[in-house]
Amino acid sequence: MRRMTVPATRTIALACAVAAGLALGIALVAEHWGGFAPCALCLWERWPYRVIVVLGLVAAVLPRGPAHILLWVAALAALAGAALGAVHVGVEQHFWASPLPECAAPTFSGGSIADMLKAMPAQPAKPCDSPSFAIPGLPVSLAAMNLLYAAAFALLLAGVLWRSGRDRP
Repeated sequence: MRRMTVPATRTIALACAVAAGLALGIALVAEHWGGFAPCALCLWERWPYRVIVVLGLVAAVLPRGPAHILLWVAALAALAGAALGAVHVGVEQHFWASPLPECAAPTFSGGSIADMLKAMPAQPAKPCDSPSFAIPGLPVSLAAMNLLYAAAFALLLAGVLWRSGRDRP
């Protein structure tokens, strides 16, 4: 039986940064061109991907040992993203209330801070418990898709890192 080859650490790191960047890109496309308004939890769910992009890029230029440590931290960040997704899905399903006091994401077109404060809505624009569905007829919200993506990301990255740690000295 032929064994699967494990990619180099630099390849893993760059793939990690690209996969996280892809998730951020999809969120921005859905927001700006798809017309989906993000809620406060949606915005929080983007932070682990931002952290993973930075960790992946830094790990790509480090020696193997430190790079592996950063990539394990990236796997934990992806797991945190999955946890945020699970919280958001629970809020959407009305299992619990949103842990965030604000549940809107106001958009500002620039100007001074005073102009931005004046433009803030009095009521939330997008409540966190109102799911957005990207695919008509498929009852999987964007938060649920993020949960699945982040969980798969964390598991895949951890599996590749565990295997590469075992196969190489």
